Amino acid sequence: MFLAIDIGNTTTMIGFFEGSRILGSFRIESSRAGTPDECGILAHQLLGYHVGDDKAVGKIGICSVVPPLTQIYVSMAKKYFNTVPLLLDHNSRLDFKILYDVPEQVGGDRLANAAAARVLYGYPCIIVDLGTATTYDVINSDGDYAGGLISPGLWTSASNLFKKASKLFPVKIEKPDKAIATDTANSIKSGLYYGFIGQMEYLVNLIKRNMKAENIKVIATGGFSDIFTESDTGVVDHLEPSLTLKGLQIVFDGGQNV
Repeated sequence: MFLAIDIGNTTTMIGFFEGSRILGSFRIESSRAGTPDECGILAHQLLGYHVGDDKAVGKIGICSVVPPLTQIYVSMAKKYFNTVPLLLDHNSRLDFKILYDVPEQVGGDRLANAAAARVLYGYPCIIVDLGTATTYDVINSDGDYAGGLISPGLWTSASNLFKKASKLFPVKIEKPDKAIATDTANSIKSGLYYGFIGQMEYLVNLIKRNMKAENIKVIATGGFSDIFTESDTGVVDHLEPSLTLKGLQIVFDGGQNV
């Protein structure tokens, strides 16, 4: 069995795979990752809950944008699973070229997303990852990683709004009942939700114009992807919350070629 770990700034997602089939996954706050012992005990407990105690982990793959947490999970893998984990970065064996000017600046999560999108949905494509930052990654018609855009994430923008505007207050980020709200809480919800959709639609269409390719698929993933639907945005073709985990499995556990 393969264990995939995606360490983000806000949350860390862990998934269990048997072949290419994901058996279960869970998400914890990255700030609460704790020690290697705490992570190892939690992972074993959730492994037992999701897939049973009799399943043995043979490989572990990690992508991370938080170097201090990377070392915690590396130590956890060695101690609790007796496995030296594989770390995804620009030096990993990939079935595509990285066309960034400085390839080492591309995060492992973006490379995992690219690997999964190519195999699962084909190319050319655009991957929108809605996390602490929102990343727009482009796979060109040759199947290579062509670059992308980075903008503030939905909650990053919202928390800064609440911090800077003294009379505004935090609200749950969700789809409002109507666009034109009649109270402050729903006005904030509507502005955040539809404002973010407006940004997404504009940037996706801008990228498409610059790609000059046909039949470009758009895949959305990340912690906030589940609050949107394809019909909400008008530009997203597929929602795949586990895209990064699946990319780790594809790169490190077989099956990169489309």
